[in-house]
Amino acid sequence: MAEKRVNSALCRDCGARFAAAGPAPCPSCGARRIIAHAELFTLKIAHLDCDAFYAAVEKRDDPTLADRPVIVGGGVRGVVTTACYIARTYGVRSAMPMFKALKACPEAVVVKPDFAKYAEAARAVRAAMERATPLVEPVSIDEAFLDLTGTERVHGRSPAETLLALQREIKAGVGVTVSIGLSANKFLAKIASDLDKPEGYSVIGLSDAAARLAPMPVTAIPGVGPVFARTLAADGFRVIADLQRADAAALRAHYGDMGARLAALSHGRDNRPVSNDRETKSISAETTFNADISDRAELESILWALCERASERMKAKGFLGGAAALKLKTADFDVITRSRRLPQPSSLARTLFDATQPLLAAAPRVPYRLIGAGYIDLFMGEAAPQGSLFDEEDARRRREEAAVDAIREKFGPNAIAFGRSHKALKTKRGERKDKAASDESD
Repeated sequence: MAEKRVNSALCRDCGARFAAAGPAPCPSCGARRIIAHAELFTLKIAHLDCDAFYAAVEKRDDPTLADRPVIVGGGVRGVVTTACYIARTYGVRSAMPMFKALKACPEAVVVKPDFAKYAEAARAVRAAMERATPLVEPVSIDEAFLDLTGTERVHGRSPAETLLALQREIKAGVGVTVSIGLSANKFLAKIASDLDKPEGYSVIGLSDAAARLAPMPVTAIPGVGPVFARTLAADGFRVIADLQRADAAALRAHYGDMGARLAALSHGRDNRPVSNDRETKSISAETTFNADISDRAELESILWALCERASERMKAKGFLGGAAALKLKTADFDVITRSRRLPQPSSLARTLFDATQPLLAAAPRVPYRLIGAGYIDLFMGEAAPQGSLFDEEDARRRREEAAVDAIREKFGPNAIAFGRSHKALKTKRGERKDKAASDESD
């Protein structure tokens, strides 16, 4: 008879440590919210992800929304930025056109985005993470990797226990919930954090990594989008187990560097360090399409919308950028990046578009699956070089966009728009098809 495996266990309610040979209540408080794994108290790499972050902040600030479906995004002609988990049960998803979201969930409360408020909450979450460990690597406004190596001596407890305390601290102090994945490397930690949302805490160790990954679709591997997944499926790779059975050299020979990545990650191997050397050097917005786009007029319209989004984030954070950058990804996953130095630093949508539109015009005329635009070489506005920073044309644009921003702030994001913004909402046949897939992870 096989001997029962004894796991290290941690009670999420009272924090008690104990050994568990199977599902069992906490011996200290009787609770059944238990984290159990043989490697629980030796693992040190974590991924922390805020749950439906924007919607959670809105619910925090308006308790009447607590049990109601909430959509953060534009008006009827806009799209969903994010949706709370209640709204998601109705099929509402990020990047869904607002009219479709409201058709699926007509009782939803729609809240316009307040990125300055979200940034403030994100800073509080970041501060809590940095009290747990100095090695915090932000991934986006609402998620980060943490390396808790050596923190046992500082906190007098294991990384697993420190993460549990951190999860509680963020909920009590910031008013939002987070999901945590704990593992031996970044890839597995990210996979773990997605297993039990919202407010989850999941563990994947090296001992069970291959088995946990095996039934997952190949799209669970970063970099494998819908188009590449179809290519892999045609070659017989539909789930990660198919990749695990393949020869690593053959994968590399067939898919190049991506093949080597597939071979390593399918077995849970990832040697990337957690690095906190991530000073903000750029602010951008990008969109991945569900169907590749080659039409230049449509790409330009999408580019304008992305420039407006990046500009909004720049203004909320008080940054100016010294250069503009364009990012494109072809249907074959080739990434094209181009940048242009600006005559003077800016944060304006019009300036960003005027700099990136010629870069798009000069790009190869092939179908694209992703487009992005943003500012690089950032500095805070008050740190701008001395002298005549803005010429007359730039000053006019700043006044124009400031007026539009003020109207949107008072009456909503769709109260007023530049002509090109309206064009971005339409195709030759009328309403623009929903080809954009949100990159927000929540």
